[in-house]
Amino acid sequence: MPEAEIKALFTDVGGVILTNGWDRNSRKRAAGQFHLDLSEVDSRHHLTFDTYEIGKLSLDDYLDRTIFYQPRDFSKDDFKAFMFAQSQPYPEMIELIRQTKARNKLKLAVVSNEGRELTEYRIRKFGLAEFVDFFVSSCFVHFREPDTDIFRMAIDLAQTPPDQTVYLDDRALFVEVAQSVGLRAVHHTTYQETLRVFHELGLHSTP
Repeated sequence: MPEAEIKALFTDVGGVILTNGWDRNSRKRAAGQFHLDLSEVDSRHHLTFDTYEIGKLSLDDYLDRTIFYQPRDFSKDDFKAFMFAQSQPYPEMIELIRQTKARNKLKLAVVSNEGRELTEYRIRKFGLAEFVDFFVSSCFVHFREPDTDIFRMAIDLAQTPPDQTVYLDDRALFVEVAQSVGLRAVHHTTYQETLRVFHELGLHSTP
């Protein structure tokens, strides 16, 4: 039996179309910039960041717990500006996703783990709402990958069968979990490799 025609595309954000929003490397740079104890920041981060990502903690509260639990010689606004500046685009991947959606008339959803303020900043800064149909972000839906509920919610919202839906993520574990609920999940490693896989799936991706 031939494979079902692709009707929808789900994609992660960090590591696929943008850099990660606030990862270990970003925190390392912050420690150098603001003269922080990286091990202490990381310890506090790991104890509280999941709560921020599922929308149960504001960015201000997260920073109070991880950075501003003691007096600092810099402001919270200064630190937030640094955090937001860590987000950079992968223009080639953004264009690939745009073209693939447009040329194949796909529904396009973002499925990602990110806190609200970072999510909203990244959507605005990089114009994601201009081509993404809807956002199933952990801060909005209160589930995190690899919880299968976040994938099931995206499937329900798209109203497209899993076998007609491609999911793109740079983390192998999340790809495996997405496959377990029936999505045609692709492990993104490079632009060229993802372009090749899209072509194998019958998706027209370039002008």
